Amino acid sequence: MLILGIESSCDECSAAVVDDGKTILSNEIATQIDIHKPYEGVVPEIASRTHTEWISGVVRKALEDSDKTIADIDGIAVTNRPGLIGSLMVGLSFAKGLSLASGKPFIGIDHIMAHLYAAQLERDIEYPFLGLLVSGGHTIISIVRDFDDIEVLGTTIDDACGEAYDKVAKHYGFGYPGGQLIDRLAAKGDPRAFNFPDPSLHKGEHRYDVSYSGLKTAVINQLDQFHVEGYEKSPENIAASFQKAAINMLTKRLFKAVADTGINRVVAGGGVAANSYLRESLENKKNIDIYFPSMELCTDNAAMIAGIGYHYLKRGDRSSLDVTAGSRVAGFRKKYP
Repeated sequence: MLILGIESSCDECSAAVVDDGKTILSNEIATQIDIHKPYEGVVPEIASRTHTEWISGVVRKALEDSDKTIADIDGIAVTNRPGLIGSLMVGLSFAKGLSLASGKPFIGIDHIMAHLYAAQLERDIEYPFLGLLVSGGHTIISIVRDFDDIEVLGTTIDDACGEAYDKVAKHYGFGYPGGQLIDRLAAKGDPRAFNFPDPSLHKGEHRYDVSYSGLKTAVINQLDQFHVEGYEKSPENIAASFQKAAINMLTKRLFKAVADTGINRVVAGGGVAANSYLRESLENKKNIDIYFPSMELCTDNAAMIAGIGYHYLKRGDRSSLDVTAGSRVAGFRKKYP
């Protein structure tokens, strides 16, 4: 069953062809990083306009690379939430038009679920597992019982992890995209130079939640307060200390979830899943089995959309032409042990 995937939730314009939810025949990703770099962040209007200019060519290239035509495709999967509404509408409208013209069924996909499916494109992973979704827009710890059954245990109560990276990078002029550049700087710094705080949230139902707003404020506005005497206030040391605090905050909650649920399989997804310190922290943990997607599948991509879309379409699920885009996560159960 060949599925054409389309992803345009933010600033990556992507199309892919995937066979039976596993075999990637093509995965074309056109990034807008250079376009948004002068603004040190994604400009929604520019992103949607660029998607409009690129999407036809990107889809055509994905079909060519897979050596398939639209006649060979069995169904279309497209991201319709969450993300930037303008960007989402470009991909969704294109998929609707293609479905109508070709007679192929299509399905709207929540790309949070797709991120937690991405690692399964490269290996078989048994359900249930703990899903760790970390990106510029989302930070979620969850129990994943099936491809479409996700129970949120914890999330950020303010900034997402990747968002905090970008804001710290922008304040100090490290460049864009902030996550990648801080990770590189941190490799040359000493994480002991600053003792940045780990916000203490209420216990009970919020035991797995995280908060990055306080950490971001400490790094940007209270640097002297947390500086350790004897260490230089260099960009490298700031980056290393911030990264250690940001990732340790997250892994501390994740390890708590492993202990509480008894589930030791962990699947990571999202842009921050490419972070070297996060990968090292989880891969060195002896009591968990950690699965990371390859670097290309950490970022927003259409292969994960086509991969998870296969399971919906195989089950007989379809989206109607009146389905719309949504900026927020929807359809997850939230229950705290």
